Amino acid sequence: MEEERRMSTRTRKVAPKMAAALASTDNRTQAALARLEALENDNAGIEHVEIHDDDDDASLDDDDDVYIQKKQLKGTKRKTRQAKALEDARKAPRTFLELLHEANLESLPPHVPSYLRAAVGPPSSTSRRHFCTVCGFTAGYMCVKCGMRFCSIRCQHIHDDTRCMKFVA
Repeated sequence: MEEERRMSTRTRKVAPKMAAALASTDNRTQAALARLEALENDNAGIEHVEIHDDDDDASLDDDDDVYIQKKQLKGTKRKTRQAKALEDARKAPRTFLELLHEANLESLPPHVPSYLRAAVGPPSSTSRRHFCTVCGFTAGYMCVKCGMRFCSIRCQHIHDDTRCMKFVA
C-alpha cells in the first residue's frame, strides 16, 4: 500500500520581495543561519572566556572585545522572584503623603510657593456651584423628595431608581 500525499489546490500568496528572497539558495541558507544564531544566543548561557597571555599568535577582534565586555557587564545572575518583588515594590504607587514627604518641601525658601504654603483665599461672594450627584456635571435641578441635585432628566431617572432617599424612614 503506497500512500499518496495530498496537496492543496489553493495557491499560496507570497509577497514578491519574499518570493525573490526565497528563490536563491544563498538567501535561504543565510536566513537559516541567522535564525540558528539567534536561537543559540537566546538559549546559551553566559560563556566564560579565559584569555591566556601565553598565546601570542591569537588575537581578538574589536567585535569580540565588545562582546566579552557586554557579557561581563550583564552579570551572571538572573533575577529571583524575591528580587523582582522588591523591584516591583519600589515601583508601586505611593500615597500622597509619601510623595509630599519625599519632595522635602520644608527645605524650600519661604518665597517659593509649595503645597504646604498654599492658602485659600477669602470666601467667594458668588453662590456655590452645585454638581450632579449622578454624573458630576453642574446641576440645575434638585430632587423634591430628598434634596439631592441632578443635571438632566436621564440623571433624574437614575437618581429616582437607585439613589433617592425617599425610602429611608
